[in-house]
Parts: sequence; structure tokens; C-alpha cells
Amino acid sequence: MPLITPSQVVLDLSAPDSHAATRRLAETLVESGRTTDVEAFLDDVRAREEVMATGLPGGIGIPHARSAAITEPSLVFGRATRGIDWGAKDGPATLIFLIAAPEGGGEAHMQVLPKLAKALMDQSFRSALEAATTEAEVVALVEERVSLDEPKQGTPQPVASAAPPAVESSESTQSSEPTHSGDEGAADEASAGGASATTAGEGSHSLHLVAVTSCPTGIAHTYMAAEALRTAAEEAGHTITVETQGSAGSTPLSRSEIQRADAVIFAHDLEVKDKGRFAGLPTVDVGVKKGVSDAPELVERAVTLAGQWAADPQRAAAAAAATDLADGTGDEDPEVSTATRVRQWLMTGVSYMIPFVAAGGILIALSFMLAQIAMGEQGAIEITQYSLTAEGDFNIANSFSPLSLTSWAALFFVIGGAAFGFLVPILSGYIAYAIADRPGLVPGIVSGWIASTMGAGFLGGLATGFIAGFVARWVAGWKVHAGVRGVMPVVVIPLLSTLITAGLFITALGRPITWLMDSLTAGLEGMGGGSALLLGALLGGMMGFDLGGPVNKVAYTFGTTGLTVAGTATDAIQLKIMAAVMAGGMVAPLALALATTVRPRLFSEPERENGRAAWLLGASFISEGAIPFAAADPVRVMASSVVGSAITGALVMAGGVTLRAPHGGVWVLPLMGNFLMFVVALAVGVVVMAAIVIALKTMGSRAAQPEGDPQRVAA
Repeated sequence: MPLITPSQVVLDLSAPDSHAATRRLAETLVESGRTTDVEAFLDDVRAREEVMATGLPGGIGIPHARSAAITEPSLVFGRATRGIDWGAKDGPATLIFLIAAPEGGGEAHMQVLPKLAKALMDQSFRSALEAATTEAEVVALVEERVSLDEPKQGTPQPVASAAPPAVESSESTQSSEPTHSGDEGAADEASAGGASATTAGEGSHSLHLVAVTSCPTGIAHTYMAAEALRTAAEEAGHTITVETQGSAGSTPLSRSEIQRADAVIFAHDLEVKDKGRFAGLPTVDVGVKKGVSDAPELVERAVTLAGQWAADPQRAAAAAAATDLADGTGDEDPEVSTATRVRQWLMTGVSYMIPFVAAGGILIALSFMLAQIAMGEQGAIEITQYSLTAEGDFNIANSFSPLSLTSWAALFFVIGGAAFGFLVPILSGYIAYAIADRPGLVPGIVSGWIASTMGAGFLGGLATGFIAGFVARWVAGWKVHAGVRGVMPVVVIPLLSTLITAGLFITALGRPITWLMDSLTAGLEGMGGGSALLLGALLGGMMGFDLGGPVNKVAYTFGTTGLTVAGTATDAIQLKIMAAVMAGGMVAPLALALATTVRPRLFSEPERENGRAAWLLGASFISEGAIPFAAADPVRVMASSVVGSAITGALVMAGGVTLRAPHGGVWVLPLMGNFLMFVVALAVGVVVMAAIVIALKTMGSRAAQPEGDPQRVAA
């Protein structure tokens, strides 16, 4: 079935906003029988838009989503002569493509994205769409450039002739999988008539460059940066092969492509995967938006740097010996600060750990709930006797009975405990991975397991993760004989970095960190009254401070890793901490949803739309539902969020609420101890924060009105 048909083309699209426009486009899928539930599909598209607006420079909008309500991969095109605001900073969108993919049809979806982004970089394609007079003409134009039966990655692709439009927008953070789109078979010579670059010591010599592009969502900017770099390289008389680490999976650059490269360009907002492949190459390292807007300058910088290295072999040798696998070599973007990199490393570890937390924590919580039903009040303690190594009936592998509720509780407990056993090793391993790439995994995971075994907790995981990453990066940067280089990644680096990191932790760092964790745990267990209130307020305030950022994640990690030792009456403080953390993280989105409902005129239309979605996000313990509000008004929103979340955290802790599940929000209320107090504390914090937000915004709107303005009087 074709991606687009004449019935899926709207040449006179008119709508008050992007949501209404998306609905108009989606309705064509109902007419063509490609959706089973248009409302469900629109909800999926809106959820994607809440992550980041899909407007692109040059008057383009590409709303998209995978959805269970879509039956066939589909494109819908709309042309809005007057333009519709789609979130791009350079103005409204006039050309809108709605991409609809089945939930299980990611392959087709991902084929469309890079091809569409590439085509939209071509001014002639955009002009043809603007000039089209019939729906059939649009279908023909699109099918010529975007189809599902073209060769996939690794095939030479034509280079757009138009220069890329300037871009001002930037992507928001969200993890994505890599893909590849490049000129694998490109000739070494520059195309005839190409302009030669002026470089130090290079003259008109044609070079071969390689590049890696990525953005947090892995869709638009990833591919547009790749196409802009290809265009800029061709116009400068050079060749380039680009690896796009986007959302469609990855075919990495071949070893031969990298070996014959004169320089590499990293235009990325995510850590470049397997960065060590490019060790020893002159490197330009910038954010992805510069890859779109400043591609000619990046090519010129890469060529200049290559010329300098060629003219000064000693400089190249010294740089190769000091190769920094995490930060790259050569010309690095000065805008990326050390604090930003540390945050990226920490967040990488936490993001890989969270699925283990969710799977293990919910299974353990369900286990305790079933155990209490099957065995009474002591069930939550008795179920902890089950394992895979226990003797007799407590060995669940030997004693499991499908008809026994106790057996199911024990099974959930054993599986959940196994998942929880990986928390600290995964946290450590992927912090090291973010720093040193693949060489950091072995020392990070092994040393993280040692830290967990010694009782050093998440502090030990943080320590081993950073140590392992820097040690692995240091060893990987050694200049070694060519005969040894081949075994460095699989033998030398993991052997030495694991020995150094684990040995250092066991002999020197492990005991002090374990003592610190034991002291912290003992102090928490002894907290009561005012000190418990203070702890709850601190944890709640941290959850409300940056709404999914590093401070929020530190508090969340503190709460979830405490669950790994929870299970007896003596560690009930850990369960209270988890309850305070979850409640604090739910306040901001719920409070902003309430504020937009009570005083909608204080908020823009997009914020009111976000407010409606924030009800569900907040109820589900997704703090990020408040990010759109914080981005638009950070001071007022963050200040009020900290106050409201701190109040909720303190009340939850004081009320003795306990929670064994690491996630879920209101959906895990049955798993809480004293859940009514949880609801009361949450309601108080939400009302307080909403009142503060409304008060601050009201004062701000009055201050913005000049004296005598009738709106000021009305306010």
C-alpha cells in the first residue's frame, strides 16, 4: 500500500493552531481506513509533541507518532498558506507532513524519517510542493523522494543542491538509537568543478571526511545535519561519509572509511557511540544544531585542522597519544562545559538503571501484596526467605505450584530481587560507558558489583562508575605498537582497567564508602519527629527542583536503591523515603494542571493544552510533565515547585507512609502503607504550589501592564 494517496493531501489547510491542524490531517486517515481510533492516534501524536515541538526551520512541521491505532505506514500532507505555529523559532509552518506508523511497524516508520528530512532540505522539493495545484501532483512529488522500497543504509545517496536553512531551535533530551546514512561508495576525488577549500598547507587538495550526527529525538536534526554536511563538503570540493546515530538503528562507518579519513566532524547532542574508533583523527566537536546551520564552517574547520596536522606530524602524534575517547580530539566545542559532561555521564547511568528499578520494584511490591493476602501480616517478611539457593520448600525452583498464591508471591520476589541486584552494577557500568564508551563497561559493571557486595550502595556505584570510566579512557589512549592495537579493546583495556578500578575500590575506597553508607542508613533509621520532616522536605524539594534533571534523579536514585535492602521491619525508613520521593515528584505536573484549570488566562494556549495532559502525567509520577511550563517561566515555576514538593515530602514522611514500588503514582496506591495520608499530603502540596504559581504569574502580568491599561484594572 502506498505511503500517501490523493485523499491524504490537504492543499488548503486552515486551522487556529497545530493541534487543530493535526486533527484535520489525521481525519484523512479515517477516510482512507488507515486508523482504527483517530482519538488514540492524536493522543500519541500529542504526547510526542509534548516532548519537543516538531517544527523545523524553513516553514516545516513534521508531527509524527507510532500508534496502535494505525494499520498502515502513512504520510499525510497539508499546505497552510497563512502558516501555523509549529514551535520553530524562525516562524510558522506552511508545509506539514503527518507521519503515522503502526506501533509494531517501526522499520517502515524509520525508513520514512531520514528520507523525508533529506528531501525537505532541498529547496526545489519545497518549492514544488508550494506550487502544486492538485493532490495527485503532491503524491507524485512525495513518492519520487520518499518511499519504502529504496535501498536502505549503506547505499550512495544524492546530495541536495540547496544550502541548508539556518536553524535556531534545539532538541530536548530523550534517548535514541543510532542509524547510518552515508556515501559508502563515494569516490576519493572531489566532484568536478567543486570549490576548493582554503586550508593551512592544503591548497586545493581534496580531502575525505567522516562525520557523526545525533540529536536527542534522533529524527529531524540528525538527518538534516547529515545532509547539510554532505552538501557543504561537496560544494567545498571534498567528500564525506556520515553516520547518523538517530532513531532508526545504526550501521556504523566501516573501518576502511575511518582509516582513509583526513578528519572527523561530530555534530551531536548525545554521546557519540564507540567514539574510540576515531582515535587519532583531527576532530571538530559541536552540537547538532551547528551541523544544520553552520555546515560550511564546520567543513572548513575540519579541513584546516587536517592541514595543520599534516604539516606538523609531531602535533598529530602527541594528540593521538592523548586521545580522549569521551570528549574527542582536536577542536572541541567550548560551549560544552565540564559540569554539562558530568551531568550527561550521570544521567546515562541513571537512564539505563531505571528499567531495572521499574521491573524489579514492581515485582517485589506485588510479591509483598500477594504474600500478605496468602500469609497474613507477616507475609512480607516470610516471603523474603524464598530464593533459588534456599533449602527445602523455600527453593522456589523446586517448590513452585501454579495453584499456590504463596508460590506466585515467592516467584515475583525472586525475579524482582534478581533485577534489583543489577541496580548498582548497571549504574556504575553505564556511567563508565558514557565516559569511555565500550571500554568502560567491563570495569564499571564488575566494580559496581563489588561495590554492591561490599554494601557501598549507590555511592559506591557512582564512585566505581567514574573511576572505571576515567581509567578505561586513560588506558585506551595509550600509544601502543600496531601489533598490540588489535587486542587492546578486547584484552588489554578491560583487563587493566578492571584490575585497577576494582583493586583500588577493594583495598582503599570501599571501606570508607561502606562506612559512610552504614552511618547514613543508621542515621535515617533513627530519624523521627522534626528530623524526619526535614528529610522528607529535602527529598521532596529535590524532586521538584529540576523536574527530571540531575538533582531530581539523585533523589530518585537514593529512594530506589534503598528498596534493595527493604523487606524487614527494621528498614521501614527506606520505604518512607521512597514514598516521600514519589509524592514529591508528582506535585509539579498536578499543580500546574490545576493552575491552568483554575486561571487559564494566565497561561498560553499550548500551556493550557499541556496542562490537560499533565493531569495524567502527574498522577503517573512523571515529573517531566511540568517541563514545558518550567522552560517558559523557569523562576516562578521552579520556585513554587520546590515549596510545594517539599511540603508534600515532609507530610508524607511525618505521616509514616511506606511504599515498596519505585514507580506508578496513584496506580500503586494499594501497595502503600497509610495511602490516605499519601493522598492528603499530595493534595496539600499541589494546592500550595498551584496557589503560588497563580499568585506569582498574576503579579507578573500586572507588573507588565502599563498604568491606566484597562487590562491591568481588570486583572
